[in-house]
Amino acid sequence: MASPLEMTEMYDNALLGILQHVGNIQDFLQIYFGFLYRKTDFYRLLSGPGDKMGFPPGVAEKMVLKTFKLFEKLAEHDRERMLSELQRREESRGVPPAVQELEVPSEPHQETQEQSTEAAQVESSPSDAADASAPSASGATTSSSSSGGPAAQGDQAAAAGTKSAEQNQDTFQSNPDSYNGAVRENYSWSQDYMDVEVRVFVPKTVVKGRQVSVNLQTSSMRVSVRDGAEDKTLMEGEFTHKINTENSLWSLEPGNCVVLSLSKTSEVWWNAVLKGEKEIDINQINRERSMATVDDEEHAVLDRLTFDYHQKLQGKPQSHEMKVHEMLKKGWDAEGSPFKGQQFDPSMFDIPPSAVQF
Repeated sequence: MASPLEMTEMYDNALLGILQHVGNIQDFLQIYFGFLYRKTDFYRLLSGPGDKMGFPPGVAEKMVLKTFKLFEKLAEHDRERMLSELQRREESRGVPPAVQELEVPSEPHQETQEQSTEAAQVESSPSDAADASAPSASGATTSSSSSGGPAAQGDQAAAAGTKSAEQNQDTFQSNPDSYNGAVRENYSWSQDYMDVEVRVFVPKTVVKGRQVSVNLQTSSMRVSVRDGAEDKTLMEGEFTHKINTENSLWSLEPGNCVVLSLSKTSEVWWNAVLKGEKEIDINQINRERSMATVDDEEHAVLDRLTFDYHQKLQGKPQSHEMKVHEMLKKGWDAEGSPFKGQQFDPSMFDIPPSAVQF
């Protein structure tokens, strides 16, 4: 599976041509999202259990934010690497740093999300987690474990456990954090055809990246936090399927959760994150593939279905009707036609979709 950068670089020339044509980022984004609106089911909301096109409320928006934050973290990593290289060169020349970096306390809600950048095979420690920004692994399932924590953590876990027991898959599907996944005692998880996202709940006192230790391996994982003077393991186990560590990332939402963005090594639907955990019924989730995973022929069919959907909403002819209308127009005004000289009236014909082969 290609990395995010490798995947996007394939289309640089085409996208650059569009950007140069429109001249600014805002118009470029309007073209991009306009394409999603016209040619895909990105903005369509699921209307019922049998509807297989579209997304539940909030899921499409979450996909956009997730992608934005992925490349935001890559940009942060580039800046940190550049500053580190600059500092190394200055130290090698004996030049003292121009500015001494100080840590300024901030409120939890002001804290910028911090993400691991260490290699997936190396476990980040509480002392260096704040500086981490390397991709880590995604994927397989493992049983979770949590040691007794402070009252805030215990209350949160208990509430989450009670909520989980009461919820069914329909409830999970309506929540972006558990879409195609579930809510468990100390975490929630969601998935699409290529990725899994796990949100591990943390105590409200965990607001710094250096308080978090994440170890992601191809087949296993562990998430621990430093709460006061005590280290606590919040989630640990073996993945149900393997993950791609190079394309996987983690970040901290201060006082809320550690977000693991895991890249699947195989395009399969997971029924659990960790082995030994309660499994979901994958027959009850939306197992449709994203638009990015279908071939050209399938794209053409989806484009036609989306076009027909919008045409029907506007009371206009659908693709199968338009195709027959073009054929009828050729004979409408021909010699010997009883309609010669009259304006073509498509409402005279009732054309079922089965009448046309695409």
